[in-house]
Order: sequence, then structure tokens, then C-alpha cells
Amino acid sequence: MPGGAEKSTRVAIVGASSLRGKEVKLVLEDRNFPASEIILLDEPVLAGTLTEAGGEPTFIRALDEDSFEKAGLAFFAGSAQDAERNWQVAQRSGARVIDMTGAIASTGRATAWIPSLEPALPRRAAAGNGSGKLAPYSSPAPAVIITCALAAGLAQFSPVRVAVMLFPPVSERDQAGVDELENQTTNLLSFRPIEKPVFDAQVAFNLLAGYGEECKPALKDLRAAIARDVATYLMGRAPVPAIQLVQAPVFYGYAFASYAEFGSPQTPGQLESALRNLGMKATAPDEDAPSNVSVAGEGEIQIARIEADPSVANGVWIWGAVDNLRLAAVNAVQIAEELLEQPTL
Repeated sequence: MPGGAEKSTRVAIVGASSLRGKEVKLVLEDRNFPASEIILLDEPVLAGTLTEAGGEPTFIRALDEDSFEKAGLAFFAGSAQDAERNWQVAQRSGARVIDMTGAIASTGRATAWIPSLEPALPRRAAAGNGSGKLAPYSSPAPAVIITCALAAGLAQFSPVRVAVMLFPPVSERDQAGVDELENQTTNLLSFRPIEKPVFDAQVAFNLLAGYGEECKPALKDLRAAIARDVATYLMGRAPVPAIQLVQAPVFYGYAFASYAEFGSPQTPGQLESALRNLGMKATAPDEDAPSNVSVAGEGEIQIARIEADPSVANGVWIWGAVDNLRLAAVNAVQIAEELLEQPTL
């Protein structure tokens, strides 16, 4: 929480049983966010589930018209459908909305915000929606945060080209994706047939450049959405990287490899310093490169020592990883911390 803040507010988390929702609750607690109360909301079928918030036992409540009464902040961390149906209800109740699903941003009615990139990419002011209320904020997906951070950090060196290869984990499809990889792995090791309700493809022990025909959204559609959101956020302030996605057979942790080429020589130290200024953590020379496992529970993007390409002059490679759930939750909570400092909340 920013120093000196004394406000407190009632916080609602919609989709509290989702992986993102659970992580938001943990980050609020870890960062000592001054919530007077944390209300956990989800579909009626999950109402009554016993859990805890702020160290106290509590129950998940059914999402309804009265769920946001006296709430100052509402995180939408579950399904896009829940966000679409309920964000205006939350706003009418007086809550500032932070959407993590992308549903509101896709309509152009939310302002995307990545607080860690403010030194290079200051946020745009939230627009009014015609009702006297400020528009909701969108906390971008981990892939968008990663790509924008790389683009913003490298922009001052005038790169000729930047490309980012992203390796999303199955947890980007919430618990259903985790369960499918676990079940496929177990069945393959036992020589039993596998089920594919989420990806419509074998994701275990495999790398996928595309999903099965029945999987929605398709991997190419996810890539297109990431590219669109990155271009929208950068708004010409940094070159938009080329983006590719390859589905990795891992449960958690977003790994990436980025290639950048410059018109003149750039030292790895200069590049690493620029990325550190935007919240990234560069490993020390005697440390191992970050991996899906090593970044678990860490909120910042971590990168290995930047290496020059041996075949292309002025070309470099950047390897990195980040806990996808923690990164998404930290960014959303940072937005909330900034909003709490504003007199309008």
C-alpha cells in the first residue's frame, strides 16, 4: 500500500473461487491492503463454500443485485460473462470496478492500466461513461503486461525489431485447464485414453501451436487479442512487438523468449537496467535463469542475463518467466491502491 494511506474500503471479489480470485485475495492480504471487509462472490452453486479472508472464516456469497452494497472496490476475476452482467450493477452501487477478465475492455468501455509501467507509459485518465461515473479500469492479461513491459523498456534504444514468443501455462484456462493437464498426464503414464474437454488436444508432454477445433477461444484468437491489447496500450509510444504463442504443458508460470535487434550496439547491462526500471528483476551472474518453478509466488517479471545473438550483429535474446496468477493479481491490486489514494473513491 502506498505510504501514508489511511483510507479503508469494502472490497468485493467476483469469481472468488477462480484461480485469479483466490490470488487477488491473497495479494490483498499480503500487501496489507486497508480493506474494511472482503466480500467473496461467485455463482449461486458455489455459495456457502467455507473459506477465509483476512485470517477470519467466511463464506462465498451468491452473486446478486445486492452483492455490492457499500462496496468501494469490485474486482472481477472470474468469468467474462459475470463481468459483462454485473460490472454496471457494481458501478451503480458506488464501487470502482477493476476488471481482470478482459470482458469490459473488449467493448472499449474500460481503461487499461499497468501501474509498474508508468515511468515509461503514463496511464490515460479514465473517461466518463455519461452517467457521472468514472469508467472501469481493466487490469490486462499477463501476456499483455509482459509484452508491454518489454516494448516499453527497449523503446529508448530504438530497436529495429522486437519479437516475443510466449509460453502460456494451462492455468490461464483456470482450474479446468489445470485439471485437464493433470488428468491427461496421469492417463498417458497409465496407457489409458485421454479426455480433452478444454483444449480439444493433447497438451500433456506436448507443445501446441494451435488447439483442437472444438476449443474456444482458439490459440490464434488469443494471440490476436493479445496483439490488439498491446497495440492499444502502447498507442504508438513504443514499437509493437511481433507476438507468437505456444501452449506449454505446464501448470503455472508464464515463460517467454524475446528477440530484439538494434541499429547500433547496446550493452546487456544498459538493456537490463532499463527493464529493471519498469519493475523487472534481472538475475545475478551467479544465479540460475528464472523458470516456471523458481518464480512461483513472485509478483514481478524475472529475466535471465541478456545474451547477444552469435549470428546477428546488434541482436539480443531475453529469457524470462513470471507467476502468471500472481502478476495478474498484483497488477489489479496496484490499481486499487492507486485508486484508494484518489479523493473520488
